[in-house]
Amino acid sequence: MREGYTVAVVGAGLVGDRIVAELRRRDFPLKDLRVLARTARRATLAGEEFDVGVAEPEAFEGVDIAFFAGTEGEKGAAVQLAGEAIARGAVVIDNGSDFRLDPKVPLVVPEVNADALEGHEGLIANANCSTITMLLPLAPLIRRFGAKKVVVSTYQAVSGSGREGVDALENGREGVYPKPIKGNAIPLIGGAGDDGYTTEERKMRLESRKILGLPDLEVYATAVRIPVHTAHSESVFVETEREAGLEEVVETLRAAPGVVFSGDADDFPTPLEAVGDSGTFVGRVRVEGNNVQFWCVSDNLLKGAATNAVQIAEELVGVRV
Repeated sequence: MREGYTVAVVGAGLVGDRIVAELRRRDFPLKDLRVLARTARRATLAGEEFDVGVAEPEAFEGVDIAFFAGTEGEKGAAVQLAGEAIARGAVVIDNGSDFRLDPKVPLVVPEVNADALEGHEGLIANANCSTITMLLPLAPLIRRFGAKKVVVSTYQAVSGSGREGVDALENGREGVYPKPIKGNAIPLIGGAGDDGYTTEERKMRLESRKILGLPDLEVYATAVRIPVHTAHSESVFVETEREAGLEEVVETLRAAPGVVFSGDADDFPTPLEAVGDSGTFVGRVRVEGNNVQFWCVSDNLLKGAATNAVQIAEELVGVRV
């Protein structure tokens, strides 16, 4: 491992702020930290003042790792600039959705499939926040018991829509969601296709299949936006291939990397407890034969975005940069 790396964070929004905070908190070996955006300005990220540079090809000269900190589903900067950064020697970790399903691009949750980083071609995709939340507890269960079917309902915070989503909840900003979010629940995240599934629901299905290496896994998702500031919650049902006993399931969850398990039936995690923590919290576990159900919560800006991205960079430091 080198003494330090030159790192660029593209995007000065909520996720960019958390990436800077996680780089500092996790003591990532930094030689230089640059923040880039569409316009040059002074900005405060994670309590630190930065002279934000313009995100243009020349800004990536000398950069070792570039984080593209797009909000959920946002298309843009990585499509235009990832190739330029890679051509100048950087490895790009993209938080957006543009490259996640590209067969040439590793889609990585380090606790689940860090080996996918081997042989990367300069571009690595950070998975969707709701997918990450589900897979931390689900992947070890599937590896132990197999899976025939997964059914998940999400309860997603407005910060997943960036600052506009927070503004919609706190100040009643219109046009962010199809209906008012305050005091409401909106079962439509992204546009709905001809099959009725939204882009968010399709992400959970297709990304899970790619990350787990199970191209035929049945995943049925219903994604709901709720009036919570930060941290996504999910109710997950999995039909296993072999019978799973409660003790075995609990043992598996307790040993799962990145999972914080609430053991008592009446001790359940909520978004308020998850905010600011990089773990994925699991509780309300129920097991009947081949049917396993659980509730999970994680901070969508941390493990659902920034923490996962920095963990990928940490893996790269030991793999190949």
